Amino acid sequence: MPTQGKIAVITGAGSGIGRASAHALLEAGWNVVLAGRRADMLAETAALAKAPPPRTLAVPTDVSDPAAIAALFDAVKSTYGRIDLLFNNAGISTRGIPFEELTYEQWTNVVAVNLTGSFLCAQHAFRMMKAQDPQGGRIINNGSVSAHVPRRNSTPYVATKHALTGLTRSLSLDGRECGIACGQIDIGNAATTRNEDTAQGRLQASGRVAAEARIDVRDVAKGVLYMAELPLEANVQFMTVMATKMPYIGRG
Repeated sequence: MPTQGKIAVITGAGSGIGRASAHALLEAGWNVVLAGRRADMLAETAALAKAPPPRTLAVPTDVSDPAAIAALFDAVKSTYGRIDLLFNNAGISTRGIPFEELTYEQWTNVVAVNLTGSFLCAQHAFRMMKAQDPQGGRIINNGSVSAHVPRRNSTPYVATKHALTGLTRSLSLDGRECGIACGQIDIGNAATTRNEDTAQGRLQASGRVAAEARIDVRDVAKGVLYMAELPLEANVQFMTVMATKMPYIGRG
């Protein structure tokens, strides 16, 4: 192996939760494969952490493309020879489009990234973890609190996040006999550029628009790191990390 330390793969690593999680893992001594659509953002994630190769490996990847996912895991195997953690973090949404106005393409795009992309990444990781010596590893899925409670006008996102809960449970069961643990982190209102409107005003269940509390992405990354660093004999099946004052409990 070209490096010491465990090997993590993070999708959506170019910004937000993915970037913060990559930095937390790197600080803890992990080697991190950075996957995302924009090569410049992946390079920035590595540069901000002062972690050049082989501590990091940037692989531009569109998780809606099965060939790109296959190339990602080929690169992981050829560079490091194994994988210890997959964080299925990449995701998109349609944000604020009424249900009756959604197009087929909008629906299928969200499904392709959030659900099918997560499935394919998990399948490639599962195969490597099962075949490698020592056997095993961990998969963490980014479920979102929308895996439990929906927002208005967010059907594709909510449906795929609910489906990820099923994927998490299935992987937990199917991975038992070969030392593969799977858990899900459900995040509520992390302060990223993608949800800046949350701090300004989001449509509530009542129909009113209200600003919501958010939390630093580094607090989410601490949760990912905690899950990642557990021995494979232990697993966080589901973790919710959310802004204390956000409208989640009693959202509806």
